[in-house]
Amino acid sequence: MNDTSSIKIAPSILAADFANFGAEIEAVEAQGADWIHVDVMDGHFVPNLTFGPDMCKAIRPHIKTVMDVHLMIAPVDQYIEAYAQAGADIITAHIEASPHIHRTVQAIRACGAKAGVALNPATPASSVEYLLDMVDLICVMSVNPGFGGQKFIHSQVEKTRQLKQMIGDRPIHIEIDGGMDPSTAPLMVEAGADVLVAGSAVFKGGSVGNPEPYGENINAIRNAIGN
Repeated sequence: MNDTSSIKIAPSILAADFANFGAEIEAVEAQGADWIHVDVMDGHFVPNLTFGPDMCKAIRPHIKTVMDVHLMIAPVDQYIEAYAQAGADIITAHIEASPHIHRTVQAIRACGAKAGVALNPATPASSVEYLLDMVDLICVMSVNPGFGGQKFIHSQVEKTRQLKQMIGDRPIHIEIDGGMDPSTAPLMVEAGADVLVAGSAVFKGGSVGNPEPYGENINAIRNAIGN
């Protein structure tokens, strides 16, 4: 099991007020967020359309922590540089979106960002075996990518456990994206996760004018994992 003091909470701005992103980011960071997770969707690889690099560039000055950009797009390679130039600290590409994921990871690193790979629920842990010495983060999708607020897929607990064993002592984050709340977060932390993406579970009940619920929601997750 992980040292829970090192667990990162990464609110997904997909659940924030789209008309108020800068203020929402500042509010949720002030309430204890460790990273800011940006879900980029193209309406092709996933059935939803969200943010381009210009939006990422616009919110970058508001982010004091880590800008964690999750590219749910295909093709992906030709957009990596734009998101790096927009200020992404971490760029994660889906293993299913690239026929040459090794090259994709190299491209992310060449742009100066940390490199992540994401696995859809049906993609096995073994698919990243030959990437472990190149990546900084593995994102386990615990819902099917495309929409927030979906139900947690329990089979991903065992996948996370397998990844943790494969990683060994390498300095690789295991990030969980989907269905994270105080009931599911402890399962994933126990299995080896150290970054928890939470959208509606963080932003529910609050607003820029009333941000305290963000902190209460973050603390509820931290308390559930013993953080």
